[in-house]
Amino acid sequence: MSKEQILEAIKGMTVLELNDLVKAIEEEFGVTAAAPVAMVAGGGAAEVAEQTEFDVILTSAGASKINVIKVVREITGLGLKEAKDLVDNAPKPLKEKVAKEEAEAVKAKLEEAGASVEVK
Repeated sequence: MSKEQILEAIKGMTVLELNDLVKAIEEEFGVTAAAPVAMVAGGGAAEVAEQTEFDVILTSAGASKINVIKVVREITGLGLKEAKDLVDNAPKPLKEKVAKEEAEAVKAKLEEAGASVEVK
């Protein structure tokens, strides 16, 4: 029997007959047709998982650089020189792997001071 003949025979079957055929094939060869489908669904669910860690990145100090340096010092605990270097060398990450709430709070403080901030 050729592949074409098998396909023609399958095309002529009802849904119930196809279901019986699949069960017979699974029993005969010891395979399960549902396993690959379950793996695909599981992989998709992992991709949909909500992000829990965020990075706050200073993209630009804006017009009021001194205010931004003050806020950076407050947020990071850096000294004046380190905070100034960080602001001067933007874009730079300020906080890494923080909760969403903290990332949003840091972003709000920096934007209030005049900086451009990105949360990833």
